[in-house]
Amino acid sequence: MADLISDGNTKVAFVTSIANINAPTAAELIAGSDWTQRITPDGLKTDPTTADVNTSSLASTFDTNQPGRRSYVVELTFKRGTTPTEDQPYTTLSYGATGYIVVRRGVPFATAFATGDKVEVYPIAAGEPQNIAPAANEVNKFMSPMKVTSDPATRATVA
Repeated sequence: MADLISDGNTKVAFVTSIANINAPTAAELIAGSDWTQRITPDGLKTDPTTADVNTSSLASTFDTNQPGRRSYVVELTFKRGTTPTEDQPYTTLSYGATGYIVVRRGVPFATAFATGDKVEVYPIAAGEPQNIAPAANEVNKFMSPMKVTSDPATRATVA
């Protein structure tokens, strides 16, 4: 049995325009900014939550539930850069900036987006960037909290 390794096999891009998030085109994704090399090893967070809908009744002796509304906590932690290109995530993700975070898993990050790729597409508005407190033997970092503005496409296929 083989395990899917995540090291070097995740790609994260910021895209300003996608016509159909369920079937983004390779051209749309390639036109975006590949920020994979600026994100810290533990800096990709796309955590879903699902609320409970209580389906119990007055007669119930056991609490029953069905899945309710979904939401996502999307946060990216970046290394700050010394050049405008390296620091692009910080200058781009100012408060209220909108776009799409696109995540592809299981393919070497250096491989360009291609037709048939499975991707996650999160429509976002950036929250206030949070500078991470400096620490010994670490690079300067910031975290961008992102608000998911509409239903994401977490099982999209590149057209």
